[in-house]
Amino acid sequence: MAERAGLISGRLALGWLIGGEWRFHPARFVTTAVAIAVGVALGFAVHLVNGSALSSFDGAMRGVSGAAELSIRGTSPLGFDERVYPRVATTTGVSDASPVVSLSARIGKTRLTVLGVDVIRAANVTPSLIGRRAAGPDADNDAAFDETALYLSRRALAQTGARVGATVPVIANGRTVRLRIAGTLPAVDDVAIGVIDIAAAQWRFGKLGRIDRLDLALSDRSVAEPALRELLPEDAILSTAAAQNAQGDALSRAYRVNLDMLALVALLTGGFLVYSAQSLSVVRRQRAFALLRTLGMPRGAVIAAIVTEGVVIGVVGSAVGLLAGYWLAWGALRWFGGDLGAGYFGGGGVRMVFQPLAASGFFALGLVAACLGSALPALAAARAAPAAALKNAGDVLDPRRPVPWLPAVVLLGAGVGVALLPAVSGLPVFGFIGMALILAGGVAGVPWFARTLLAPIAARGQGGIPRMLAVRHLYGAPGEAATALCGIVASTALMIAMATMVTSFRGAVDDWLGAVLGADLYARTTAGASFDPATRARLAATPGIATVAFSRQIPLTITADRPPVSLIARPERNARDPLLVLIDRARIIPAQTIPVWVSEPAQRLYKWDPGDTILLPIAGKRRFFVAGVWRDYGRQAGAVLLDEADYQRLTGDDGRDEISATVAKGYDIDRVAAGLTARLPADLRGQVEITRPATLRRLALTLFDRSFAVTYLLEAVAILVGLAGVAATMSAQTISREREFGMLRHLGLTRRQLTDMLATEGAIVGLTGALAGILLGLVLAQVLIHVINPQSFNWTMTTRIPLLTLATVTAALTGAATVTAVLAGRRATARSAIASVREDW
Repeated sequence: MAERAGLISGRLALGWLIGGEWRFHPARFVTTAVAIAVGVALGFAVHLVNGSALSSFDGAMRGVSGAAELSIRGTSPLGFDERVYPRVATTTGVSDASPVVSLSARIGKTRLTVLGVDVIRAANVTPSLIGRRAAGPDADNDAAFDETALYLSRRALAQTGARVGATVPVIANGRTVRLRIAGTLPAVDDVAIGVIDIAAAQWRFGKLGRIDRLDLALSDRSVAEPALRELLPEDAILSTAAAQNAQGDALSRAYRVNLDMLALVALLTGGFLVYSAQSLSVVRRQRAFALLRTLGMPRGAVIAAIVTEGVVIGVVGSAVGLLAGYWLAWGALRWFGGDLGAGYFGGGGVRMVFQPLAASGFFALGLVAACLGSALPALAAARAAPAAALKNAGDVLDPRRPVPWLPAVVLLGAGVGVALLPAVSGLPVFGFIGMALILAGGVAGVPWFARTLLAPIAARGQGGIPRMLAVRHLYGAPGEAATALCGIVASTALMIAMATMVTSFRGAVDDWLGAVLGADLYARTTAGASFDPATRARLAATPGIATVAFSRQIPLTITADRPPVSLIARPERNARDPLLVLIDRARIIPAQTIPVWVSEPAQRLYKWDPGDTILLPIAGKRRFFVAGVWRDYGRQAGAVLLDEADYQRLTGDDGRDEISATVAKGYDIDRVAAGLTARLPADLRGQVEITRPATLRRLALTLFDRSFAVTYLLEAVAILVGLAGVAATMSAQTISREREFGMLRHLGLTRRQLTDMLATEGAIVGLTGALAGILLGLVLAQVLIHVINPQSFNWTMTTRIPLLTLATVTAALTGAATVTAVLAGRRATARSAIASVREDW
């Protein structure tokens, strides 16, 4: 009975201790809970946006593909011979086959995909692509076979603003055809798509004898697949719905994972802030804990009390973070889209998809971060001897003893070693693990860094009394300084790493644009239009044109589960075009070979090195010699450059869809551009966009900034978290030293001198935290730039240090720490000197 009463009394004592702490220091509780909430909110919001975008993308892919069980697809927009169709339809294991022509089209300003299908075959294989005619007495029962009938999805109908029954001009493959909207596609909602009869698509849009895919219904897949592979033409591949989804997933996966990891690093920073605040709270209450231990409280109860505080902080912070994350995700989907401005899922709407498992996971992560941030201070409080703790408060490290540095070195070395490990399934898993270890090692090395930085100043012993007291206090108590600094260093390092990576990337892209945009005018066609030889001859003869180069760019599928590379046909035989910013080349190009130049992402994705001979599905399977590797920041999935003469000889395609032209001296560029437009055929003028390099450069950098909008947000959050950490830790640490200030006033120091001392301490702590965070952030930036970026996006760059950002961060942290220390010091020294030290009587 007595033991039970003692247990109840102990719980009451701990309850009063915890409640009193939160009642008298609510800012500490709020700050730590907000830090956890911010990390959880960012992580959950990014995950929700990514999941919602992928869900919508999968729905769109099912809409375009018609959810066929298996498909044969052309490796390029040139398609493949339709004579394959009857052979495939009679293959063992295939119950039915539906041929499809796919066109990138435009109605007004609305871009959409128009599919030509055989209604009878599609009804058995892909019934979602069958249109529903308009209801009413005047409805035509034969509309499905009408060569002018067009069926639009609800999204396409809404985007065009047209109505059922209206006649609209459809522009595709360089031709304009007027079609009547005969009905809708009720089974397709999430994508802009149209369906017409396949014969009309081939005849009216110049695709006679060619199809783009065959959708298959199978009776025995295990028999059909091997047989189909034997029948495949060389310019087609076998593809499944899962492979199509994998293409979209692969294109954006690295971007999504990087955002997830950066958001989780923000949560890790919140954990460090919890550790910092809890450590200061434990130091301030160590006499109370020691007294409870002396009265019989076991060590486990002390640990439980402090960890309980962490649990409450984690529960409150995680709950608030989930709510905030949901609304952040809603706002991001509304204002930025499912790709957060990066351009991966353009052209379609994204619906919010709540993910209960993800919500539970992020709630658990927030709780674990808060508990771990509280567990270490709890263990330190439990290990403290009650007798010594009753006599001491604060850092009891002997200033003459060296500060341990080995744990920091081990963690830093392990982080560097782990970061250099290869990617896992194309993702930089070890790179992020290495960043976490490096961050932990950097924080662990803060006491040694602070002691080393202050050692020369402390040894000189010069300056006024306030200055020397401040230096001696921080030099003699590096652990206390490290406690205040760990959250600041972590958040600063994260922000500097991201800022350095973005600055390096943006600078590299800007330099690359300056190198490749060497012409005065650029033009490109839309909706599949092209410049035929006669049009090209007229354009080349435009007055004021000094040189002109025509090119062709089409997607080329290498494997079914990867996004297609870009095949670019240009006059490149002698690698004389400025587009080729070569970073590696073969020593010689053997005679009787067809040379190609591959981009850096293509080299990394497919292991194509200079001197290799590779197979590409261009007019069948052809062998090409890799003559060089060129830098390209515009095509993450890779690109292959082929001389236009070789391309035309192999494919027979004499169309071109891009122009780059230089203007002769003395001619006005705008007038030359107007002359180019005037020489275009009348039906082509509305399908050609002419721009200047400055416009393209500005557009590219705008798209870059949009892609990194979320990264900029994470940087801003890191700065705010760092400043909040400075304010919270410096305030708590200063207020906890009230007795020390009372003693110093008994020894003759004035309030003004104490304020000067605290201002000096705040400036030193802020400067030390800024320097440590900057150095650690620059190390983390190297992992981002040279490990995570190449493994994620398959391109490389050099490091560029954002000096203005470094100076701004240093000034902000130093000023925040100084101001906070002074304000908190005024509160701590407001009481009389006698009242401040009465507990020591």
